[in-house]
Amino acid sequence: MILSRISRDHLGNLKSGNLRLTVPDFDDLIMKRDYTGARTLLEYTNSGNDGLSKQWRTFCNFHLGNYKEALNDYRDLKTQSEDSILIMNVAICMFYLGMYNDSLEVVDAIPNNPLKVRLLFHLAHKLNDEDRLLELHGSLRDIVEDQLSLASMHYLRAHYQDAIDVYKKILLDKKELIALNIYLGLCYYKLDYYDISQEALDTYLLKYPDSIIAINLKSCNRFRLANGRAAENELKNLIRTEGIFGADLIKHNLVVFRNGEGALQILPKLIDVIPEARLNLTIYYLRSVEIAKAQELMGLILKPTVPSEYILKGVVHTLLAQKLDSREHLKNAQQYFQLVGGSATECDTIPGRQCMASAFFLYGQFEEVLVYLNSIRSFFVNDDVFNYNYAQAKAATGNYKEAMELLLGISEPYIIQQPSFNMILSKCHILCGHSEEAWNLYLAKSSRKNESIMMLQLISIECYRVGQYWVAAKAFDMLEKLSLDPNPEYWEGLRGACIGALYSTITERNIGAPPNGLTDILDLLRQSSNPQADTIIRVIIRRLSD
Repeated sequence: MILSRISRDHLGNLKSGNLRLTVPDFDDLIMKRDYTGARTLLEYTNSGNDGLSKQWRTFCNFHLGNYKEALNDYRDLKTQSEDSILIMNVAICMFYLGMYNDSLEVVDAIPNNPLKVRLLFHLAHKLNDEDRLLELHGSLRDIVEDQLSLASMHYLRAHYQDAIDVYKKILLDKKELIALNIYLGLCYYKLDYYDISQEALDTYLLKYPDSIIAINLKSCNRFRLANGRAAENELKNLIRTEGIFGADLIKHNLVVFRNGEGALQILPKLIDVIPEARLNLTIYYLRSVEIAKAQELMGLILKPTVPSEYILKGVVHTLLAQKLDSREHLKNAQQYFQLVGGSATECDTIPGRQCMASAFFLYGQFEEVLVYLNSIRSFFVNDDVFNYNYAQAKAATGNYKEAMELLLGISEPYIIQQPSFNMILSKCHILCGHSEEAWNLYLAKSSRKNESIMMLQLISIECYRVGQYWVAAKAFDMLEKLSLDPNPEYWEGLRGACIGALYSTITERNIGAPPNGLTDILDLLRQSSNPQADTIIRVIIRRLSD
């Protein structure tokens, strides 16, 4: 393959020895973080069979994310030597493979050392041993390695500002630790400060422009600041690269960037690899209205530990409360949202304020909902989901004109096809004096009988209440026709609305009067099967003739 890419002019030079192939230096490859190259060099120059070469090959496998292969190699080496460092490395590989109890059993067998303390610290977190975690926290020293371990724990427990404070403190004295800028970028990303995240990230990318982790985080920032297409473009050079470190993370993020495309093929395999995979698969199920599957997936998380888990638990309980008419699920949803929104770390974040708005929404306290939504409105000007919730809160507080404008600006098909959307928009039209718009909306959207009846009931009652009698009469008339069993309330509503429309016509009030006056009223009454309709028609005609 090498010769085939060299032109004929150079073949003579190659044969004469003028072109010399040089073998890269192993130490240089390690310093450049080219672990694939280093491992390949070991395999072809030393076969990787002697003890030292095997340790270096295992080191490369570990840094390439091949933890299972590294674990097997370290186990083989451990049989040849009971060196505590090898045992420690076995425990660390087990930790990265999620074998937390096994890792704890192995590491307990070796004497205490600083690395052991840090590993035990993280194992306590993974095994939810809070007492042990606090005890080991007190054992951490004021050295870089221990402080980095502490910062990572702050990050894992969603205490992002605390992690930032630790990283910044270290960078004051250790500016050469440029990789900490990636960690800062991750923390700022979690706090929704995407611009600041990118600034920190750029510092690292200037020196290491090929960093997969940095490129991936940059794509996530682009996703938040722009859109999925822009985010995917950042990964264009990595998408088709198989077997690279971080390949699973890239596959996962591409599903998100592509709005769930390929979710069922990619995300289930990554649930135990990438924590966010479970959450994003749950979101996919929620968007597909597969609530049972979302509940099953989130039900496996017995105790949420990070805000995103609390939030999704709250969303699932909200949908179950609506579906099952369950007050217990409603109460659980309120508690989950309030826990996030009221926490010291989340109360001033966008998700935190959204959670408080959601909690008050479920409590029916819409004035409070608007307090929180108004505070983050500028971040969601063109967000249809936000605007839909915002419009509902506006309508619930009597701001029908603003609510109507918000609803008319929504273009997301999934939202505008919801019966609730049409119901709220109809009410806004009516209370803004546009009852005919509400009627036209019914005519355009009336597909399912149950939904049609609910919409007609809303139109008839609201129009009657505000004196828009002609549209109320048409709605009551349609309800009477759609009812399988005669409902006296519909006839009484039709009768009252027709009389109101007649009064509006006689007094020449535009509101409530039909376009063709008495002719429309008489035609509507003649279509009724109720015997009282004939009596009313005769009275109207006789009065007119007088």
